Amino acid sequence: MRPKLICCCLIFITSFTLNAQIKKDTLWLSVHKDMEKLLFENMLPVWYPKVLDIENGGYFSDFTHDWKPEGSQQKMIVTQARHVWSLAQLKMFTKEDTYDSYAYHGYLFLTDVLWDRVHGGFYNLVERNGTPVKEKEADIILKNAYGNAFGLYALATLYEATREEEVLNFAKKVFQWLEDHSHDPINGGYYQFLTQEGLPIKEGWGGVPPKDQNSSIHLMEAFTQLYKVWPDPIVKNRLSEMLYLIRDKMLHEKGFLQLFFANDFTPVSLRDSLPEVQQKRWHLDHVSFGHDIETAYLLMDASQKLMDIEPNDVTLKKEHQKTMEIGKKMVDHGLIWGWDKTSAGVYDAGYYYKLNDSPLIIKDTKNWWAQSETLNTLWYFQQLYPNDSMNYKHLFVEQWDFIKKYLIDWENGDWYASSLDKDPQAKFGRKSNIWKGNYHTIRTLINVMNGIKN
Repeated sequence: MRPKLICCCLIFITSFTLNAQIKKDTLWLSVHKDMEKLLFENMLPVWYPKVLDIENGGYFSDFTHDWKPEGSQQKMIVTQARHVWSLAQLKMFTKEDTYDSYAYHGYLFLTDVLWDRVHGGFYNLVERNGTPVKEKEADIILKNAYGNAFGLYALATLYEATREEEVLNFAKKVFQWLEDHSHDPINGGYYQFLTQEGLPIKEGWGGVPPKDQNSSIHLMEAFTQLYKVWPDPIVKNRLSEMLYLIRDKMLHEKGFLQLFFANDFTPVSLRDSLPEVQQKRWHLDHVSFGHDIETAYLLMDASQKLMDIEPNDVTLKKEHQKTMEIGKKMVDHGLIWGWDKTSAGVYDAGYYYKLNDSPLIIKDTKNWWAQSETLNTLWYFQQLYPNDSMNYKHLFVEQWDFIKKYLIDWENGDWYASSLDKDPQAKFGRKSNIWKGNYHTIRTLINVMNGIKN
């Protein structure tokens, strides 16, 4: 080949590569700019300091679609802890001390009011003034592993942000309470329901089995964060235990998480029941596409944190590879069967009926948290598998456009609880309640913006 021709070819190749890089950078810079505007101009001004309850401590729970407080303002450990977690993340992301003070405000409520000073453990739900709320079905106070997991998660994250020893010491106390009262030393895992005194309810409660996927994935999430700041051998054991239980016991061979379990992790399934039974209690064994995609990320993150502490452990390396493969299988299953090919987004629920090889969509709405977690995982996957046939980058772009169009309230602030393409009335629904905070959305925005920046 002549030198002049070689030179021209090299110029063409270099130009093509640079153009591709410019287009790539332009895309991510645009995403970063949009997310930064969403977080700092649309979301944070309506949350903080508005939700701080200065009189009674903690954070207000209930706000209308246009951010007016309403209702009794009961406070649940999950939402209160998630605010502390979000504010600790914002402190680390922005380096601004304001978020530190807002987080410590919530920390005091967690430790002074929500923590049972007699029996230990966090109360699940209290009135605005801190009085524990009794169960509707019985005149008793229950605690649960799910709520305590978020309390632990918040404290471990706040310690990372502040390095205050009192915060870590309280996190250790929560972990030990779970160890002493909720952990099952025979079958592994954790009992979800406990009495006020801390006795596990081994038969379950209110028709709900004693162990479940949702509390398990968030216990793993909490242990992942705790192990990051306190690499104690017992924490490592419990983190590994939850990772393997979720990955190897809870996951169906098709690639979706089974939801509820007996004490020995036998899955609860109604697929051989009469159709009317399935339709009435589908929540016990449906496919939750959002949870599957979220859990894949949490599994991979937990596995990576174990690797970060002991990078030369040969067994951990093998287990990490297995976790990555299974995580991809879970995400692909969720995207293949739960993705709306018309407008993007993942549906809320599918169901594997007895004679079906694929899940039927039984709930085609798209709640906000699942869309946020899907965006977060797609960001992660488009980096891990840039040349995969699933084309995660393309799906990320579609999902981000979908969120901006159908889930962000650009007029009043924050996210609708459900996407407007399937649920137009969500436009007038509450922006905040005991089950809707900003933990999912802030995690996604910070993760993606940090990723683009770095």
